[in-house]
Formats: sequence, C-alpha cells, structure tokens
Amino acid sequence: MAKALNTRLTIITVTEALPVDYGGGHDSGWIPTQDEIDSFDAACKARAGKVLDDARAMSEQIGKSAELLHVPNAHPATAIIETAKSRGCDLIVMASHGRRGLRKLFLGSQTSEVLMDGSVPVLVVPKPA
Repeated sequence: MAKALNTRLTIITVTEALPVDYGGGHDSGWIPTQDEIDSFDAACKARAGKVLDDARAMSEQIGKSAELLHVPNAHPATAIIETAKSRGCDLIVMASHGRRGLRKLFLGSQTSEVLMDGSVPVLVVPKPA
C-alpha cells in the first residue's frame, strides 16, 4: 500500500515498562532490583531492535525507506496515538491478534484503544491464519 500510494512510512514498536508492585494491592510483594529492571529493559530493546530490523528489511523489499522508532517504557496505545499526531500521520496500520474470551479481557486490546481514543484513521490488518 505504501509503495502504491508513494507515502512516507513511520514504523513504531512500543515496549511497556516492567510492572512493579509497590504495595498497590496486587499482593505479589515483588519489587525488582535495578539489575532486574536493567535486564528487562535490555531485553525489550533487543526485541524491539529485531522487530525494527525485520520492518526495515520488508520496507526495503518494496523499495521504501522508513522512519523506525522504538518507544520504551510506554503504554502502547498512547505512544502510537501520540506518535501519529506528532509525525503528522494520515493513517495508522495495526495488526489484530484476534484474542478472544478471557485473554482479551485480561490482555486488553491496544488496537481497540487506538481505534477508540485516536483521531487518526486506523486500518486493522488481521493476523494471518
């Protein structure tokens, strides 16, 4: 689609912060050490790098260059909406993971949140079967 419309591409991946329980009622009592936080952040950065490397390769296959962004320690839907606004994006393209039942309830849907809270049009692409 980007090639056919000769558009600019911005590809974003967002990683959330390590969830920490400071006694907010989750009863886990687990507070990570700085080493654990650093290890988590490094793993997220590595995973995001792989995602963006794959995205770069795909965009190059169609002859397009892309702005590649990793937004760390952020809520995905919020980061996507804010990035789209700040970059002047005309369309957000997102995958739908197709979660159902309790998984959808507990994991939520970033795609649904972007659809509901964002002002930029969203094209949802279903996950291949």
